[in-house]
Amino acid sequence: MSLRSLLFVLVFGGLAAFVLVNWGVLNAPTTLSLAFAEVQAPLGVVMLGFIVAVTVLFLGYIVYLQMSGLLETRRHGKELQTQRQLADQAEASRFTELRGFLEAEFARQATRRTESEAALRARLDALEQQLKTSGGLPGS
Repeated sequence: MSLRSLLFVLVFGGLAAFVLVNWGVLNAPTTLSLAFAEVQAPLGVVMLGFIVAVTVLFLGYIVYLQMSGLLETRRHGKELQTQRQLADQAEASRFTELRGFLEAEFARQATRRTESEAALRARLDALEQQLKTSGGLPGS
């Protein structure tokens, strides 16, 4: 039990014990002035009713604050999830773009290599042909 809950139980337990011990005095009728009229009622019970009413109002306010906080947290969680999905989609898109770029670059490199190999072979063939015609290649 948290310290706050323990304090709450102790205060209301003490109040309940006080009311039980002094019920006869609290229930004794007395003349109460309402500023425009006088009423015969037990002052203790009236004050106890006010305490109960104020406590219920405060508890209602606390529940309202807790619920609004929970709803706000839930809304933020949904927004966070939406933003996370957007970020994941953007990252997947970037990976797709990177894959396409790398594939195009590798294809370009392969084409260059093939072209340079073909040019090198053509040059080597031309040199070999030139050597054969000049008679400098042994075994020809």
